[in-house]
Amino acid sequence: MRNLIARLRERPLWLIWVAPLIWSTNITIGRAVAATFPPACLTLLRWALAALMLAPFIWPRTREQWPLLKKHWGLVLVSGLLGMAGYSGLAYLALHSTTAANVAFINSTLPLMVPIVMLFIAREPMAPRTLAGIFVSFCGVLWIMSRGDLAHLASLSFARGDLIALGAVASYAVYSVLVRKKPKELDMLVFLLAGSVVGSVILLPFASYELAQGAQVPHDLKSILLVIYVALVISLVAYIAWNFSIIALGPGIAGASYHLLSVFTPIVAYVVLGETLAGYHYVGIALILAGVFVATRRG
Repeated sequence: MRNLIARLRERPLWLIWVAPLIWSTNITIGRAVAATFPPACLTLLRWALAALMLAPFIWPRTREQWPLLKKHWGLVLVSGLLGMAGYSGLAYLALHSTTAANVAFINSTLPLMVPIVMLFIAREPMAPRTLAGIFVSFCGVLWIMSRGDLAHLASLSFARGDLIALGAVASYAVYSVLVRKKPKELDMLVFLLAGSVVGSVILLPFASYELAQGAQVPHDLKSILLVIYVALVISLVAYIAWNFSIIALGPGIAGASYHLLSVFTPIVAYVVLGETLAGYHYVGIALILAGVFVATRRG
């Protein structure tokens, strides 16, 4: 694992493709299990299992860096609250009362929120080139969402779940900016493990409340395999790639790559579900890729 991470560090631009590709499956999965999985329980299982999977590999390193974790406990706490418990829990909760399409559309506002958070929290302005790339790629997202006719955007209806999804994206925007504040000497995997544990602890009372209200957690083989996939791939692999891309390229450029979610989602649906790609998909995908290219170009 460390050899793979070292290679990715040497080619940080490869990282911005990994997380959106993996996350393109997350919204579909979340919507599919919304009727059977309580959101807080699913989020707790996701991060608790991710921590258990990661801990055996980096426990000695975690013990060595325990003083660093204690010194930066505030950053670890906020990261676990917003990046793990907050974003994941709110996103799954939103899918109980809104459509996957609406959540995908609201998720596309992340690159627009990141510059605002950078300005007000980190006091860090974003390069005009990055803003231009975000604008171009967001036009591609709008083109896909409107199915090639921007007038269709006026017919989109928003429910209570949409506001919850907006809160989830805002949480992740703050998390994405704060990750860059991690001290260089603190191992990223140690930081991720600590955030996973903190997020799990925060989620525990909410999951307990769901169970006390009569909610049940599915335990058939399909559900178990689903949770393992979410914990291992969506939680660990995607978060590692995302965090490294933020540190290597900055939250602005990494945030611009989030629009790739709208590129990969229809492609995954085509490959896995056999859904057809229309002409507006190709136009939108071209705009998104052009925007990401502009945002990630070196000056």
